[in-house]
Amino acid sequence: MHSVTAQTHAISLNPANGQRLAAYPYVSDAQLDAALAKNHGAFVAWRQVSVMQRAQKLRDLAAALRDNAEPMAQMITAEMGKPIVQARAEVIKSASLCDWYAEHGPAMLSTEATQVEDNKAVIEYRPLGPVLAVMPWNFPLWQVLRGAVPVLLAGNSYVLKHAPNVMGCALLIEALFSKADFPAGLFEVINVTPAGVSRAIKDPRIAAITVTGSGRAGAAIGAQAGAALKKCVLELGGSDPFIVLNDADLDEAVKAAVAGRFQNTGQVCAAAKRFIVEDGIAAAFTERFLAATQQMHTGDPTLEATQLGPMARYDLRDELHEQVTASLNAGATLLLGGEKLAGEGNYYAPTVLGNVTPTMTAFREELFGPVAAITVARDAEHALELANDSDFGLSATLFTADQTLACEMAARLECGGVFINGYSASDPRVAFGGVKKSGFGRELSHFGLHEFCNVQTLWKDRR
Repeated sequence: MHSVTAQTHAISLNPANGQRLAAYPYVSDAQLDAALAKNHGAFVAWRQVSVMQRAQKLRDLAAALRDNAEPMAQMITAEMGKPIVQARAEVIKSASLCDWYAEHGPAMLSTEATQVEDNKAVIEYRPLGPVLAVMPWNFPLWQVLRGAVPVLLAGNSYVLKHAPNVMGCALLIEALFSKADFPAGLFEVINVTPAGVSRAIKDPRIAAITVTGSGRAGAAIGAQAGAALKKCVLELGGSDPFIVLNDADLDEAVKAAVAGRFQNTGQVCAAAKRFIVEDGIAAAFTERFLAATQQMHTGDPTLEATQLGPMARYDLRDELHEQVTASLNAGATLLLGGEKLAGEGNYYAPTVLGNVTPTMTAFREELFGPVAAITVARDAEHALELANDSDFGLSATLFTADQTLACEMAARLECGGVFINGYSASDPRVAFGGVKKSGFGRELSHFGLHEFCNVQTLWKDRR
């Protein structure tokens, strides 16, 4: 009976205790068609609304988020296990995103002059149309809004296909747009299977697609978008290097390493995952990193003292454990953890692997959970070589007292973002995205706003 339900419904389970929260039926083809029609109709009207009026609606959404921060945070914690303090922070950060784009976004969409004589040619930023977003579960609100807010400000509409295990979050976000009095259908949630996603991509009303998720999902959806000749942005996985050189401030490096690795129970695409430490400081770094990791509290994500909650899904915990086991079998050293925690819930012990080499699973694959892999580098040049020895290229962290060297290394790091003496983060003021198998296109800043615009040349009176 459960298997039949799973095929016809999106199932939400509480990862802290395994209890079923809800089952959400997948929509029929007819219901999908109606949703796309409603969204497209909302777009036709919305594109005529002034940019300043759109910006005001974003301020209204920020207010709705703050007014409903606790229920939103509680839903995030219930559905994917994020510690409640971090869930609340996600809501407040999302509200700040709305305010930032409301303040700075309109100027980014204003008419742009060119070098053409007499100023008769300008660049205009026009909307594309409905944007289909396929979003993940690890930041159920932030991932959605960091894409939706600039998409809507630009005059497009937004169709959300959220991860099946956070459909409660998806519907609550939709309700918040309604509370902010956005036009009905402009932000539309569709609960569909992969076949439904394919159908939506082919639909002529969908103008573009954005995906945040695994490389496999990105490749599949990107291929379909290409076949349909539609713009897409892919923000995929990462195996981000965290480089610590001999002259680094060790206390600050360890503090950032623990925060950067174990935030959201290690389930962050841009989290530090491969710790590449120069030989002269490796032993001291490892000792302090282990001590700090052992102090972290794993437990009930609804309690404010909890720093590590359950992993979001049981199959992902199993996959992570297989990656750890494969690395140990290949010669890595187990310094801490390395096991599924007993009892109810989907908990995995915070784990640290030492003596990790580039041939091992922990180095080559993304570790999407509370596992850190430490690799020792001979010198700065070797650290750079190790950092770039990856199929991924999302972001990188570099700790050193030598700012000149840091900038020289940053120019050679193959990734979308480099963070010197601080761990990686997404912020509306700067672009976010990757290279190689971490995807293409950018979110946030003016780059994210312009990704889903028709950058139109308007040449007046050209004679």
